[in-house]
Amino acid sequence: MGEAVGLLKVTVLQGKRLVIRDFTSSDPYVVIKLGNQTAKTKVINSCLNPVWNEELCLSVTEPVGVLKLEVFDKDRFKADDKMGHAYINLQPLALAARLRRVLQGSAGETKIRNVVPDSDNCLLRDSFVKCVNGEIVQDVWLRLCDVESGELELKLKWVDLPPTTASAATATVK
Repeated sequence: MGEAVGLLKVTVLQGKRLVIRDFTSSDPYVVIKLGNQTAKTKVINSCLNPVWNEELCLSVTEPVGVLKLEVFDKDRFKADDKMGHAYINLQPLALAARLRRVLQGSAGETKIRNVVPDSDNCLLRDSFVKCVNGEIVQDVWLRLCDVESGELELKLKWVDLPPTTASAATATVK
């Protein structure tokens, strides 16, 4: 595992048309993974179009990897059922974060890069990496794989890490 280069704030907004895994509905939750880190949302009971609106944070290290998502149906007496999975390459977001210094001071919204559905992601439609009032964000709709139907809406936000105390001390000495 490499050096930490930022934080990724993943807001899991909602799911649409998720599959039925119980008798008439499902009790979905989302697990996100980046490297060896894992975070999960709360369970929404009896819902195929859940709204989580839940923010999860993960540390991003070099090399910047792929964010993986899995949706599960919570079961009480047996193993949770899989409801699909998706992934998105974080490289476009990381590259935009490096460009942010060039965009410092720009107010409003600047589109930096268009990310299209391809083999590096499960995008349902084009997605823009943007600088919005100094923050690097990307709104995405992901198609769930290996399942009959299902989509997830996320908001990704890159947060730079503050310089370490050691780096700040070195900079002061020079």
